[in-house]
Amino acid sequence: MGSETASGMSAPDPKHVVRATRSAGRKMRSLLLDAASRLFKERGLSGTSISDIAAAADAFPSQITYYFRTKEALFVEAASRDMLYLARATEQAALNAHTPRDYTHALAETVTATDTVAFFAEALTLTRRRQDLAPLVERTIERLHSEGARAYADQVERHGWRSLRAPEESSRRFWAIAIGVIVEGFAMGRGAEEMCRELLRALGEQATSTSANDGSRLRLVGDRDTSPSTDGETSS
Repeated sequence: MGSETASGMSAPDPKHVVRATRSAGRKMRSLLLDAASRLFKERGLSGTSISDIAAAADAFPSQITYYFRTKEALFVEAASRDMLYLARATEQAALNAHTPRDYTHALAETVTATDTVAFFAEALTLTRRRQDLAPLVERTIERLHSEGARAYADQVERHGWRSLRAPEESSRRFWAIAIGVIVEGFAMGRGAEEMCRELLRALGEQATSTSANDGSRLRLVGDRDTSPSTDGETSS
């Protein structure tokens, strides 16, 4: 129970106050990031002011500097958050794919349907001049790779596909090619469908399906062949 005040009313539990304050802080940060993401995509970094973002989030400019310090730091965090959201949406879009080709097409179609990758690429460029912002970008890229590898490995195992590359290599290759294709596409004024086709062409085949009557287990590149040999022993 909370302690009593001079008026006889119970004072709020200090732990509850801390939790409420943290919850309010997380909500405000989220609102600021939402507003910043929308405005930065529409107007760019130089065309968006701290006052613009604060007004769009129904906040005060001082709250932006409190939570993010600078407009550039807010830009990088908003772009990084959007990129992780896109990665999650990409994984979800590919869940229902039943063939490697459908899986790759779902990935490519999802990442090229928005301007999130181009937004993140701007954040990458910004960290070249602001090395203090680089750690956030580095963490974001590592999450893209690790979570992408996990999702891909799960899908390969689920369907019994044979991957042409290790999951970690496949994930890193996908994002490297996707970022390059999309940045080039935006620079050249290409539409989403054209970028999707180019991304699929650049990615090529990532895995092959096992035949319907193939009872062998999933195999990733680098797995040891554990199929029985003719003399009844496991081959090495």
